[in-house]
Amino acid sequence: MCGRFTRFHSWADIHEMYRLLPSTETGRNTEARYNIAPTEDVYFVTADEDGGQKVRQGRWWLVPWWAKEMPKGAMFNARIETADTSSAFKDAWKSKRCLIPADGFYEWTKNAEDGGRDPWFIHLAGTRPFSFAGLWAHNSKLDVTSCTIITMPAAEPMTQLHDRQPAILAPEAYDAWMDPATPAADVKPLLANNLDGDLQFHRVDRSVNASSKTDKPNDDASMIGPISPL
Repeated sequence: MCGRFTRFHSWADIHEMYRLLPSTETGRNTEARYNIAPTEDVYFVTADEDGGQKVRQGRWWLVPWWAKEMPKGAMFNARIETADTSSAFKDAWKSKRCLIPADGFYEWTKNAEDGGRDPWFIHLAGTRPFSFAGLWAHNSKLDVTSCTIITMPAAEPMTQLHDRQPAILAPEAYDAWMDPATPAADVKPLLANNLDGDLQFHRVDRSVNASSKTDKPNDDASMIGPISPL
């Protein structure tokens, strides 16, 4: 699964990852984020009508186009096994696939001594930016644009922490993933072209966990600083 992630690289770094129109997608001054939580607004990238790519912004918790009220279920992740058949995700799977820029995410393990949840920061070498494979939707009734992150069974090394992980798409699969014209039979196999086996991780302080219904999660660079696992 993926319940928190980071996006702290500069806009210039992110801009290099995609085929964005210079006239509309340069010069953004994005805030570094170290602990993005579900329901918060995030950036995501889609194909545009001219064969390029564009950046959108929306809620990280997918709201299907047909929903008459905000969904109560956990819609921040979509499982690869059922995303193409689930009523919540199948329309987005067909024609609204996106990329969600990030540079790391968190997973938790149970501490054998005190039973608490120990967070781990998971990233690529050099914390270089990458793209989660995602789905997006716009609900005109509720006036909500939203997205979700695709998850899949974990591979090494993530199996050491959890049995699932987000799909981190390899750059050569970006265009086909976002293209609504990609044949349905070819969509799921694209997710095998991923960077998940290149992940690294280290344990971080439990302050990542801190949040409530009234307080935002802790969100600064100290969130990703390594601590001893002992």
